[in-house]
Amino acid sequence: MRYALVDCNNFFVSCERVFQPALENKAVVVLSNNDGCVVARSNESKAMGIKMGTPFFQIRHLVDAGRLVACSSNYALYGDLSARVMSILSEAVPKIEIYSIDEAFLQIDGIPEERLPQLCRDLVRRIRQWVGIPVSIGVAPTKTLAKIASHFAKRYKGYKGVCFIDNEQRRLKALSLTPIGDVWGVGRRIAPRLESVSVHTALDFVARPQEWVRGNFGLSCARTWAELCGIPAVDEETGDARKSICTSRSFADMTDSLQDLQQRVAAFASECSRKLREEGTAASEITTFLYTNRFREDLDQYFPSATIRLPMATSSVREVVGAALRGLRAVYRPGFQYKKAGVIVSRIIPADSVQASLFDVDYSQRTKNDRLSDVIDKVNSLGYGRTDLVHLAVQDGGHYSEVLRREHCSRLYTTSLDDIIDVH
Repeated sequence: MRYALVDCNNFFVSCERVFQPALENKAVVVLSNNDGCVVARSNESKAMGIKMGTPFFQIRHLVDAGRLVACSSNYALYGDLSARVMSILSEAVPKIEIYSIDEAFLQIDGIPEERLPQLCRDLVRRIRQWVGIPVSIGVAPTKTLAKIASHFAKRYKGYKGVCFIDNEQRRLKALSLTPIGDVWGVGRRIAPRLESVSVHTALDFVARPQEWVRGNFGLSCARTWAELCGIPAVDEETGDARKSICTSRSFADMTDSLQDLQQRVAAFASECSRKLREEGTAASEITTFLYTNRFREDLDQYFPSATIRLPMATSSVREVVGAALRGLRAVYRPGFQYKKAGVIVSRIIPADSVQASLFDVDYSQRTKNDRLSDVIDKVNSLGYGRTDLVHLAVQDGGHYSEVLRREHCSRLYTTSLDDIIDVH
């Protein structure tokens, strides 16, 4: 068994640079929703000492001084460019496993070994030329080793974007140069514990007996140990349905208005239902939660939530939104200043496994709701860059894409006709 991990370099920043070449070689950061904190950095901004998760207000002076460029997150653009990258990969190999928006594992068994280096180099060149995104590829006998190889491919220009860990000498050298905290599968809580017993590198880790690893750090770390030794132990994750889906946002300004909260919660619930339909699943539990501003010690605090259990799992926008609003009305209390709201859908099952009830008196209405959701999806998939062109009336004023602070957002170059790049 061999795996190749394709990793898009500084993906969100690279997406911004595709249509803004003036950002090349400049310090760039991409901010989280509501321009809260740093979620992606260019190499130049990393060199300035900017850390992941840094609040924007702490680095705003660098933007004002012209030393740093800040971009609001533009997930419609990032998702579209990610899909283009994955499409190129899907055409090149028999099977891919999309791990995240910017990473995918390629199963390359059956591809002649002598062809593999050229195939990987061609993919690096093709994705850069066709999509504009730089990628790094790591090839190894396990997924964890492929992750380490991709880090070396990204870090050292001499690899030209492709690094192989294909023999014992390269494996041991790679492990000796990899800090234990950088190993995929070793969490932030476990790394300090390992370092406290003189395990500082991946090589130190595999030098310990597997029984010691399992006894002290559990089965997950034992699997990581096996992977680092070249023994595949991580199962494929393709097709595994999520256990829950959450859509939540902090508000630019606090609010105590029930109407305002209803608009926002409806928008969040609508987005959750869209994701359910997109993944071919349905949910039977809808949780609505509210937060006041925990940093305002001068204000009363309140962090309620309510869960509505549906008689049948559904992905219908009307049913999901209706349940979320019932939950909101159950926990809303006037007099509090709310800073955040969200909706979680859980107890998720495949849509084709929904068990109907013999005594379901709302069957005809459910059928109408499902047809309505299908029509909404078809209209909203026309490619104009928004998923809420058609929406429920209760969402007016609280559209999912309009409740965010996005002062530095780029255009939807690839998904909105209004934002097509101008050529003079």
